[in-house]
Amino acid sequence: MRVPVVPGIMPITSSTQLMRFSDSCGAEIPRWIRLRLQSFADDSASIKDFGLDVVTQLCEQLRCGGAPGLHFYSMNQSAAVLEICHRLGV
Repeated sequence: MRVPVVPGIMPITSSTQLMRFSDSCGAEIPRWIRLRLQSFADDSASIKDFGLDVVTQLCEQLRCGGAPGLHFYSMNQSAAVLEICHRLGV
């Protein structure tokens, strides 16, 4: 039996929101992402820029790897999802 798996993507727009999500559901955040987010301290613009870059790269890798689609968890951050889609050309 073959069932396509569609990756779920949550844009990174706030380190606080990401950490809260991680703590609540047990999702592990890669160490390098945690360290980069910590290096930005309270610079929300840098966190958003970093998040858009990282998530866009992840989506590109998933698409190149054959993902049948991408499911975005917008978390009321539709502007971030639209920007990622724009960067992906979709």
